[in-house]
Amino acid sequence: MQVLGLILIGIVIGVIARLILPGRQSVGALVTILLGIGGALIGGVVASAIGEGDIWELNFIGTIVGVIAAILLIAIAEGAGVGADRSTRRPAARR
Repeated sequence: MQVLGLILIGIVIGVIARLILPGRQSVGALVTILLGIGGALIGGVVASAIGEGDIWELNFIGTIVGVIAAILLIAIAEGAGVGADRSTRRPAARR
């Protein structure tokens, strides 16, 4: 049951993070969900480390840190070109 809760809050965190990021993101919905789950895990670990609850527990601090972590993860994925449209990339120069 805890894993299902993590997935659900990860989806919510991923969507919130994507809405907060300015501009249009090229990452897809699945990547957003996975990065949101990653953000939720990071938020749970940080909240647990500072004594605000368990890693699996839904709390305010963990959610805020999770959203911030998901924003950073989505920005890193954007910078790395994850989900970028392959048709808009410049082809390699031919000799």
